[in-house]
Amino acid sequence: MTIKFGNKPQMARQSRTFVCQSCGAVTPRWAGRCESCGEWNTIVEEAGTAGGVGAGPAAKALKGKGRTIELVEMSGESADPPRYESGMGEFDRVTGGGLVPGSALLIGGDPGIGKSTLLLQVMAALAGRGQSVVYISGEEAIAQVRMRARRLGLAEAPVQLGAETNLKDIIGTLENGKAPDAVVIDSIQTMWTDTLDSAPGTVAQVRASAQELVRFAKKSGTAIILVGHVTKEGQIAGPRVVEHMVDAVIYFEGERGHQFRILRAVKNRFGPANEIGVFEMGEKGLGEVPNPSALFLGERDGGTSGSSVFAGIEGTRPVLVEIQALTAQSTLGTPRRAVVGWDSGRLSMVLAVLEARCGLSLAGQDVYLNVAGGLRINEPAADLAVAAALISSITGKPLPENCVIFGEISLSGAVRPVSQMDARLKEAEKLGFSRAILPAGAARTRGPAALTFTEISDLAGLIAKLAAGGDKGSGGRRAADM
Repeated sequence: MTIKFGNKPQMARQSRTFVCQSCGAVTPRWAGRCESCGEWNTIVEEAGTAGGVGAGPAAKALKGKGRTIELVEMSGESADPPRYESGMGEFDRVTGGGLVPGSALLIGGDPGIGKSTLLLQVMAALAGRGQSVVYISGEEAIAQVRMRARRLGLAEAPVQLGAETNLKDIIGTLENGKAPDAVVIDSIQTMWTDTLDSAPGTVAQVRASAQELVRFAKKSGTAIILVGHVTKEGQIAGPRVVEHMVDAVIYFEGERGHQFRILRAVKNRFGPANEIGVFEMGEKGLGEVPNPSALFLGERDGGTSGSSVFAGIEGTRPVLVEIQALTAQSTLGTPRRAVVGWDSGRLSMVLAVLEARCGLSLAGQDVYLNVAGGLRINEPAADLAVAAALISSITGKPLPENCVIFGEISLSGAVRPVSQMDARLKEAEKLGFSRAILPAGAARTRGPAALTFTEISDLAGLIAKLAAGGDKGSGGRRAADM
């Protein structure tokens, strides 16, 4: 582009902009530390044109009158969008019932956790149901994808494969003929467009590539699944604006030492958020786990102190999981607090309440807390189960057998009711549990009559009940009488 000053044409002046590769913040000069996100050595220079949209021909074009768009009444009739069901119940549960045509999903997870394996299985399942699907890999050659498909027993699946990173070529290929029903882009960090001078994986390239792919999905009706790398903190790499562009953000979680994998939706415009799907990694890929509670409790030893069973809710699904606690005399000046699968700040709060409201001395104790099975719990309803496991470890007395626990603890030591108590109790009864420790004054429910429960109003009452031998005594009533 040239700009004329008098009779002498000149090239447009290039400006110098610096962009943080962690959060996408733009600064006029380089700095060692980004003022927006606080990260060090993440600011990189990117080429740009001075003036931007607010000057020159671009500004004149914007001042002109645009075309009129169609406006409709919100009260008009509209049917629910059709969905592409894969037949994999756990994946369809997390997405809200299947892929919605024209939607864009972003799936992130640690390296080697099984993202590519899961999506290859999903694409093969969709293809087996008659949908036209395309799997495009920017990290592997076609021969490598075929090798994985043979190992998974999917070599004969009618899935079209591609290996390319040039976004212009990819979209041109997808627009040639009838648009496919579903497309996987593995991964968005490898895509690049020639309209930008920056390297693939930078904030500008990830943002521009995601925007083009989302625009293609909305225009063509193709369901786009983007695979995203994650940072060392576990967040999807690249600008946060990409998570706002897409319709659903899903994380694939799991511990290296466990065979379980958790597919968790943190954003979903077409279904419930925080829904989870559970898979088990095996020789033939990822297998569905329709009853995760039985799997998480499969190797539980009920006669050991420091162990409790928490009845939680993940999305719309009740899940029972074992919480393990261990306290030991510390030889350090500052005792250790190690947590796996729960919020460390929440553990510190529970320990403070136990010490300040119940008189338990934990200042010189190392505390270790683990959620068995690799599941991560986010809801505060686990407070009471954690406290019970800690009390059991300190006293050396096992909790009552076949007993589930749930409830939220306040800073005063009071135990508060939690939501969806009926679903928690039904899941416990289904798995053979006969007792429940729950908050006092909880909403009355028509739960299973086979369950006997103890109502707890505060942590001091919990300690008294456990010291008296569990839920025996005047506090026990049947769930049918609640």
